[in-house]
Amino acid sequence: MRDELTTESLRSKFSGVSNGLPGSLRLRLHRSLSWIERAEKEAEDIDAAFIFYWIAFNAAYAKDIPESYGAEERELFGEYFEKIVRFDANRTIYEAIWSRFSGPIRLLLNNRYVFQPFWRHHNQPQTYGNWEVLFVRGQKMIGRALARQDTRVVLSILFDRLYVLRNQLFHGGATWNSGVNRRQVEDGAKIMAFLVPRFIDLMMDRPDSGWGPPYYPVVD
Repeated sequence: MRDELTTESLRSKFSGVSNGLPGSLRLRLHRSLSWIERAEKEAEDIDAAFIFYWIAFNAAYAKDIPESYGAEERELFGEYFEKIVRFDANRTIYEAIWSRFSGPIRLLLNNRYVFQPFWRHHNQPQTYGNWEVLFVRGQKMIGRALARQDTRVVLSILFDRLYVLRNQLFHGGATWNSGVNRRQVEDGAKIMAFLVPRFIDLMMDRPDSGWGPPYYPVVD
C-alpha cells in the first residue's frame, strides 16, 4: 500500500527501475530522493525540514524556471498536478487531501499570512489595496473546489500558499524556530513529507509521461 511508503522502499524501487527510466527523469528522481532523505534527518528542525522537502519537490516538477514567481509558475504547478492526480489510481493523494490532512490544509488555505497579495499590500500600501477582496474571491474558489472534491485545484492553490511560506524562509522573512509562524511551518512540513515521496512514486510508475528535462542538467 502506498500509505506504507517509506524512503527506503522508495529508494529500493528507484534502484530497481532506474536503468529503464529516461535519463532526464532518472536525474530528477535521484535529486529529489536525495533531498527527501536529507529532510527526514531534520525531525527536530521543522524550518530545515520544510526547506529540504521544498527542494525535493522543486527537483521533481520544475522546468524552465521564470525569473520571478507569477503566472508561469502557477501554470507549471497546474500542469504537474494534473498529471499527478490523473495517475493517482490508488487515490493516495486524494485521501491525503480530503481525509488525512484536511484540517491542516483548510487552515493553510484560510491563512492570510500565506496569501501573497496581503504581503504586497503590507509592504507597499499603495498596491493591492483590494487584497481582502482577492482573498475572499480565492476562498470562494477554494470552496467550490472543495465542494467538487477537485484535488488538482486544491493542490495547486495549496502549493501556491506553501510557496509564500517557502519565500518567507528562503528570503529571510522569518526567524529560525520562530513561534510566530510555527503552526503553518509545522503543517506545511508534514504535508510535504507525505505528498512529495508519493509524487515521486507516481512519477516512477509513469516514466513516459513527459515530465520534461530538468532545468539544470549535469553538464561536463
